[in-house]
Amino acid sequence: MKTRRNQGFTLVELMIVVAIVAILAALAYPSYQQYVRKSRRADAKAVLVEAAQFMERSYTEKNFSYASVTLPPTLEKSPQDGERKYYTIDFDSTPTDNTFTLVATPEGDQTKDRCGALTLDHTGKKGTEASGMTVDECWN
Repeated sequence: MKTRRNQGFTLVELMIVVAIVAILAALAYPSYQQYVRKSRRADAKAVLVEAAQFMERSYTEKNFSYASVTLPPTLEKSPQDGERKYYTIDFDSTPTDNTFTLVATPEGDQTKDRCGALTLDHTGKKGTEASGMTVDECWN
């Protein structure tokens, strides 16, 4: 009597495993992408706050006016280091003597972020230009 030894997996078993892995990857990848966009948004918020602090320091040093202040190159993009740029930091409109509004505009893949552009003004008021999203959802 001959005994059969099991030599490995059958093709059907292998295809079932591949299908399960593909389904799990299809479910996990969009969540991962959303998490990455959220972390990039957090960095842009930090750069916006840093740029607002720079504006306030410049205001007190330059005759109590925002009008003549420009952002240094290190505060014009997010992230601040490296080649990639996910947000451009700029003024919404030209700063006046007493007001400014900074806006972080998404670039590249970050344009798929549901919060869109983020804003921060001279009073510390935070905002978003995305429809259907609240400031709390995008800034917290």
